[in-house]
Amino acid sequence: MDRETDSNAASPASAKGRRIGNELRAYWEALLAGRPMPARADIDPRGIDRALEFAFILERVAPGMGRFRLAGQHICDLMGMEVRGMPLTSLFAPEGRKQIADLTEAVFARPAIAEARLVSEAGIGKPGLAGHLVMLPLTDDFGAVTRALGCFVAEPLRNTGEAEDIHDAGRAPRRFTVTGARIKPLEMPPQPKPAGRDFRAAPQFEQPAPMPASSGFAEGQTPYTPRPKTRAEHLAEMTPDERRAMFRVVRREG
Repeated sequence: MDRETDSNAASPASAKGRRIGNELRAYWEALLAGRPMPARADIDPRGIDRALEFAFILERVAPGMGRFRLAGQHICDLMGMEVRGMPLTSLFAPEGRKQIADLTEAVFARPAIAEARLVSEAGIGKPGLAGHLVMLPLTDDFGAVTRALGCFVAEPLRNTGEAEDIHDAGRAPRRFTVTGARIKPLEMPPQPKPAGRDFRAAPQFEQPAPMPASSGFAEGQTPYTPRPKTRAEHLAEMTPDERRAMFRVVRREG
């Protein structure tokens, strides 16, 4: 079931963002092949050539945090720099980062498809922008949900409230806040429960009877008979008084 939050129902939407997002989602769904989500290895840039400028690959690095592995030129232009390796939250104002972190975590942890409507306030040399964000989960080489395919599209707004030249985003960097979001959890197959082991029903084995000491590898025991001591060993164990008592002193009489 979709879950939607909308803090400003009258907020402007990015028409081009919706169109690019729908194209990217259609490409993602075409790769499912009966699976809940495609793998990162299935993504071919030639299949999203019209959305490539706005597309990105996100990698989960911590709960609620994803960093750009790849990003289109449009996203780099909004920041005024190469964004590879930067977190997705770097595109957002501080007050909007918690919402984006929650959306990012939902994409990886549930997993789910996430969409958000965005806005960037006007300033000196910066026209107001309406943005659209889409994140679609992907599995990595080990089957874990640690990647996401997405798009980020921002269009400038004039007094008419309609988006104009998409490349006229004004002075970078631009920061966005979330005006509405939608999460659609994926239908995951039930995980088989590990079979429990009933130790009470385990077969009982008879203890083997003790084997005679002379069988198998056991060797027969030979009674121990001490070796007779030599005279030198016997003398070495005697005290000086005992040794003197053994000798008789014969005096020669003159």
